[in-house]
Amino acid sequence: MLPSEPTAPKRPVYCRSLTPEQQKELLDVLNSERFLDCSPREVYATLLDEQVYLASWRTMYRLLHKNQEVRERRKIRRHPAYIRPELAASGPKQVWTWDITYLKGPQRGQFFYLYVVIDIYSRLVVGWLIADRECEELARRLLEQSYRKQGVQPSQLTVHADRGAAMKSKSVQQLLADLDVQMSHSRPRVSNDNPFSEAGFKTMKYSSGFPARFATLEEAEAFCCVYFAWYNEKHHHTGIALLTPSQVHYGEAEAALAARHAFLLTVYEVTPERFSRGRPQLERLPETVWINRPAEAVSAATS
Repeated sequence: MLPSEPTAPKRPVYCRSLTPEQQKELLDVLNSERFLDCSPREVYATLLDEQVYLASWRTMYRLLHKNQEVRERRKIRRHPAYIRPELAASGPKQVWTWDITYLKGPQRGQFFYLYVVIDIYSRLVVGWLIADRECEELARRLLEQSYRKQGVQPSQLTVHADRGAAMKSKSVQQLLADLDVQMSHSRPRVSNDNPFSEAGFKTMKYSSGFPARFATLEEAEAFCCVYFAWYNEKHHHTGIALLTPSQVHYGEAEAALAARHAFLLTVYEVTPERFSRGRPQLERLPETVWINRPAEAVSAATS
């Protein structure tokens, strides 16, 4: 006769599961007005202090999960889904971008504030000012003066900026609404949404004559007067076929590019060996300048 296999001792059976009535009572407590914004651990601890025990906090979590109620229960700020700005300009005075940067003052921790407005198509600095503070009234004045000076027509322009206090101020928003100017803002902490202003500040701060500090506000203003005159009239920008912003903004680009091309052709006729790519081609400005070019536009341009 074969020996029988040893059997494991039977474990005692505990009835731990909450009954449907107990589950309903616990859910009612968890979702009550008192505990609606509390985590299960907080509910558990509060009830224990009142000498009430309904279930462990782990059971509370399991019951909430079973009923698809496991989520952030506290009343916290919900950040909206910010839309990726996509702006296009096919000529001057269609899209402007503006920002404020710090210029170091005479002492550590002291700054001057430089406000700059740039046309993204021509790269022209259409307006700027420097002050000892960041102020929405100064920003409003600069935008209005730039608008009037450039002769912008209603519903012609979009102004893009980041989400700084001056950019989102009510006075600036009211001005743009009165002028029939569209507003656009970068997403929070996304510097690529304002690339033209960022690049403009970098060009200035990396220029050879840019000082480490400015002794006075007047000194900073004098530097900016000279710098922006050079930038608009003399700086040959790689993004606009090595023309100056002024040439592009004021309609001189085609004549300048044609004159360059004619000269290169004469040089080519004399010394063609110096042109590794063959006969020079006429350079052209980009048809459209983008902030965050959409994917479909990229594929259409490369196809």
